[in-house]
Amino acid sequence: MPKFLLKRWYGLHMVLALSFCLLLLTILTMYHWIYGAIGIVCVIGLVLFSLYLEKGFQRDLRMYLATISHRVKKAGEGVIQELPIGIVLYNEEKAIEWTNPYMQTMTGEEVLIGKTLSEVFPELKWEPEQEQVELIHDGKVFEVLVRPEERLLYFTEITEYKELQSRYNREKPAVAIIHIDNLDEVGQVMDDQSRTQLSTSVAGVINEWAQKHEIYLRRTGADKFLAVMDRETLSKIEEGRFDILDVVREMTADNKIPITLSIGVAAGGSSFVQLGQIAQSSLDIALGRGGDQAAMKVGNKLTFYGGKSNAVEKRTRVRARVIAHALRDLIHEADHVIVMGHKNPDMDSIGASLGVWKAVRLHDKPAYIVLDEVTPAIERLMQEVYANEEVAQAFVTPEESLDLVTNRTLLVVVDTHRPALVIEPRLLQETSRIMVIDHHRRAEDFVNDPVLIYLEPYASSTAELVTELLQYQSDRIQIENLIATALLAGIVVDTKSFAFRTGSRTFEAASFLRRNGADTSSVQRFLKEDLDQFVRRARIVMNTEIFREKMAIAIGNPDEAYTQVEVAQAAELLLTLSGIHAAFVVAKRGDGAVMISARSLGDINVQSIMEQMGGGGHLTGAATQIADITIDDAVSQLKDVLEEAAS
Repeated sequence: MPKFLLKRWYGLHMVLALSFCLLLLTILTMYHWIYGAIGIVCVIGLVLFSLYLEKGFQRDLRMYLATISHRVKKAGEGVIQELPIGIVLYNEEKAIEWTNPYMQTMTGEEVLIGKTLSEVFPELKWEPEQEQVELIHDGKVFEVLVRPEERLLYFTEITEYKELQSRYNREKPAVAIIHIDNLDEVGQVMDDQSRTQLSTSVAGVINEWAQKHEIYLRRTGADKFLAVMDRETLSKIEEGRFDILDVVREMTADNKIPITLSIGVAAGGSSFVQLGQIAQSSLDIALGRGGDQAAMKVGNKLTFYGGKSNAVEKRTRVRARVIAHALRDLIHEADHVIVMGHKNPDMDSIGASLGVWKAVRLHDKPAYIVLDEVTPAIERLMQEVYANEEVAQAFVTPEESLDLVTNRTLLVVVDTHRPALVIEPRLLQETSRIMVIDHHRRAEDFVNDPVLIYLEPYASSTAELVTELLQYQSDRIQIENLIATALLAGIVVDTKSFAFRTGSRTFEAASFLRRNGADTSSVQRFLKEDLDQFVRRARIVMNTEIFREKMAIAIGNPDEAYTQVEVAQAAELLLTLSGIHAAFVVAKRGDGAVMISARSLGDINVQSIMEQMGGGGHLTGAATQIADITIDDAVSQLKDVLEEAAS
């Protein structure tokens, strides 16, 4: 039978044709019975012929379907046998029941059926909710798709993809900005030839270091370099902990002031523009922390290296004058000013707050100081403050300060720059105009988008910075004895009576305050302590352990609560012991949190140690607070960090 007839057989058109024939047959029969009889014979013949065609079509269709089913089954078996993907069927005991031939090639074993998955792949483990895991087998990487309902595993080799991914990560670009911190300060005491020679020698060392690591280096200024490298090179430099910092410092150690570097590094950005911006931001953070260190930002992680030197005191007051004039303009633009320090305020925080309050009052603007509680460290000073009606009215509670905020309010944050440490964090969200005055090394978290920053790690105290700002607020300035004494007390406390972190600017600030009525006897009276405090501190010192020969760790009584002042004073007392270069005091606060106060003579960076435990501070003085931890666990954690820092 012709194939085209079979291919065009659908059945429905024949039904329609027969129906039409029956209609015609009816008409013919009505016209003449002979024509009707002839028509009936023709229709019967047509029906028989149609049935014959249908039977043939069905027979050929069955034969065709049987053939294609066989071909599909055979092709499927061939694909499974030759597919470059491993397939494993296992039972409830995770014993292998069936595999395709690829698995024998992959494992090098002829017989896998009957063995457990742990025997063949001991490193293959997955959680119940996991649908995909990676497996390293015989030096190759496989992606394993897990189908627990069907108890099937699919193995796909992704070794080349992983190698390509690793190469891509190694060759990602990284940008660094290298800054010579104190070239101008060192060069001031040199003649032109010596200064040029020093600059050339430092640049030569940096160039040698860049060539050694195959870094593209370009000098962009007298004290700045731009370095471009890949992530693999950056990893090697990171392993060496940015040894160029030590090389330059040691090379110039014979100078009165050694040359130090600050490095801002960025990696993981989406473009070179973004990398450059992040590198500059990292450099700003490194400089804000006192220099002589590298700040490396990869993604959202910021890591610091170096920081072994104290910040070098600036010899010019230009920056102080510029900041003072900018502060004066901000005060004039504001309807009032709110001053806020850190939680558990100390003498420096309160003294600086009173100094800023005075600066605002010099311009006839209202000012308020936020204070939540009077700590023992400032109790005697606050008694004098509350005795002065005008000054006492300036102090408000955190809740009252929130009610004072308007769209023209200026908020001045003193003695801290970390949002988590301010007395009322909500003020930072409610106020759009914020100024920060601080002397601590810059931490990773910072007040968001301040309009003015005066962050000088070289300064002895925030009180010293505020004192300098006061001097430029008016040509003829008169400061109340109480304000001058509070500022001087802040300087005395933070310098340990001018014994630590003291520069020429510190004495100049103290001299200015003394000329304006600061009472040194009142300062001593403010700093006096009770016998009970003295005894409690002595008990802490008695429970001291010498760690790694030159570090002291003292532990407070776990059943007692201590103040920050007591713990800090105990650490300072330990530092006076012979052979002790760093002291750490661990004790509980009133709220149950554990606090650690750290002090050093300068050769051990306690700031970086405390930062690893969630705190911060200075190279020679830092602290941290840890919630939900026992004293023993805190001491153990501290020792681990000290061991890592010493290695």
